[in-house]
Amino acid sequence: MLAISGLHSKQNKPFVVPLWPNGAPGFEKLKDVPEQAQDYWVKHINNPSLTVYLPPKEIATGAAVVIAPGGGHSLLVFGAEGTDPAVFLSKLGIAAFVLKYRLGREDGSPYKIDVHARQDGLRAMRLVRSRAAEWGIDPNRVGFLGFSAGGEVASMVSFGPAAGDPGAPDPIDQLNARPNFQLSIYPGPLGVPDTLPADSPPTFMVVANDDGGHSDVVISLISKLRAIKVPVEVHLYAQGGHGFNMGYRSKLQSVKGWPARMVEWLTDSGYMKKP
Repeated sequence: MLAISGLHSKQNKPFVVPLWPNGAPGFEKLKDVPEQAQDYWVKHINNPSLTVYLPPKEIATGAAVVIAPGGGHSLLVFGAEGTDPAVFLSKLGIAAFVLKYRLGREDGSPYKIDVHARQDGLRAMRLVRSRAAEWGIDPNRVGFLGFSAGGEVASMVSFGPAAGDPGAPDPIDQLNARPNFQLSIYPGPLGVPDTLPADSPPTFMVVANDDGGHSDVVISLISKLRAIKVPVEVHLYAQGGHGFNMGYRSKLQSVKGWPARMVEWLTDSGYMKKP
């Protein structure tokens, strides 16, 4: 089992980059409305952004992952499903980008999940690829990691239209947003079409069997991915419930070990190989 304490400890200081410099399209006037944060969560997101964790150059692999925390689209579990996986990945030499996406189920929200959360996920992928040279990233090794509701954002980006617009005035929007790989942790059902596109990315999934409808989503996705011959690896744990995050707080040895299984998959799939 991979021990967190055994990972490289040196870290670069994280920094924040807004998805759009002038605010989200159509909502620019809300750009400076402050977020709300307490304990483990962040909400009231009107200026979607990426919190960037770049690994030290001496261990950087060139791989990158956009991370979408869960929270039922009413808040973001930003610590346990954003900061924790970002630190974990960056210590492995993977550039990590924690996405603060707009929340369609927050009280009084003007946003829609299938429109604005999806738009934020697509823009996040394009923004990372647009700055690949600056951030030492291989634009062909950029993945998307989503937890629960964040897994739904991952599905929208991985399985929905993602081609760039060649005529877009913003060159970032001209780039393809399809992830090169997907890491989906107890995802919800939104964003999964009846038939997946042929360019769906190789996928790694984790869920507990006692996680109700979320385990059903994963089991359904296995069949859909296999039907289009897309590589898929799934760890279906007998128990663990919902929301075990990176497994740190679980009493179950199997659940504690799931991040190591993810690293093994990334390594075996060639995403960790330095250029």
